[in-house]
Amino acid sequence: MFIWASHAVKAQDKWTLRECIDYAVQNNIAVKQQELAVENSELELNTSLNSRLPSLNADAGQNFNFGRSPSMATGVYEPNRSASTGFSVSSSVPIFTGMRINNEIKSNRLNLMAATEGLEKARDDLSMNIALRYLEALFKKEILKVAAEQLALTSKQTERTETMVASEIAPRSQLYDIKAQLAGDRVSLTNAANDLALSLLNLAQLLNLEKTETFDIVEPELHDSIVSGLLRSPDRIYETAVENRPHVKEAEYRLRSSELGVKVAQSRYWPSISFGMSYNNGFNYVFDSGNNNSGISHQLKNNQREAIGLNMNIPVFNRFQVRNSVQAARLNLQNRMLELENIRQNLQKEIRQACQSAAAAQAKYAATEEACKAAEEALAYVEERYRVGKATVYEFSEAQAKLFGGRSEQLQAKYEYIFRMKILDFYMGEKIE
Repeated sequence: MFIWASHAVKAQDKWTLRECIDYAVQNNIAVKQQELAVENSELELNTSLNSRLPSLNADAGQNFNFGRSPSMATGVYEPNRSASTGFSVSSSVPIFTGMRINNEIKSNRLNLMAATEGLEKARDDLSMNIALRYLEALFKKEILKVAAEQLALTSKQTERTETMVASEIAPRSQLYDIKAQLAGDRVSLTNAANDLALSLLNLAQLLNLEKTETFDIVEPELHDSIVSGLLRSPDRIYETAVENRPHVKEAEYRLRSSELGVKVAQSRYWPSISFGMSYNNGFNYVFDSGNNNSGISHQLKNNQREAIGLNMNIPVFNRFQVRNSVQAARLNLQNRMLELENIRQNLQKEIRQACQSAAAAQAKYAATEEACKAAEEALAYVEERYRVGKATVYEFSEAQAKLFGGRSEQLQAKYEYIFRMKILDFYMGEKIE
């Protein structure tokens, strides 16, 4: 494998890969949304845990009656005005719910674990995307250097051509041709600079930075020897990834939660038993009765009612609601099973594709390395012949273009290999550094 070696002191406005990842994870909206999803799952688990506790409710009411109402003394309805005040307190404790509460708690705990893995997946996906953009910017920097070297070489040859034309060693047409080549190289350098600026802008926007004008990245030392590393077996990588990757764990937790969801739905077939307690009291007052009203304290003493008891609710016929909810839970379970299988299959495909791409990039780099050496020798030979007037501008330009193309392909293969290897390291549980 390879190591990112960065400068000991970070230059102003230059970011390392780790700094980019850490900043993005802290400020990315999708990650923050996933954090809220975790908090919501915690609340749902807390709600299901508290469903075991007794409920306690209090009620109070005040009524005013106008017209005929029962007399406090005789009980006969008479035309009068009265007021009645009542209040009650009740409590209920679930005793048996067909194991619904226990299964809901287990299901919500698994949902919380799944949401936590989903948060980790969001962070990992963002980290990988940042790494891709970072490597892309590094590649553009390398291309810019190659374009600058090409321009410098053409500038040097232009000065030599001017001397050769002045000495009548070369015709003036060659000077025009080399100047045209110089202008083309300047365009190539400008294009490379623009590509780099766009690549840095894409990375800065991915970080949600407000100021992007001075944004730049640290250029780590990436030795060519990294492309000669041995590739791991795809099967071995898959065995590790399927046990450790967050999105696989998330799907597994969702599947187990769905299994419990079926039991929760089936619990509605069972009778439910609860223990209840209540206290009720109140008093009346008739405005037109003179001294016939009983005292409030006397009424409160006589009107109080306490009750305790067991309640059983036996489902007999519920318009097939329970049956349909059970079938829906089973369908959801089957969907979760397919979802997990699909994730595992895609993971295996991604790993094999990454291994194949890394191997192809490694082979391409080795091939371009030989091609670059040959192109450098050819350019040196043409340059020497051009210096003494035995080669044309077209020969020099062709040799230079071959070298530039070879270096570009080599750099592309190099960074393609690095990125694919980082993906494989990522699947093995290693941090992106």
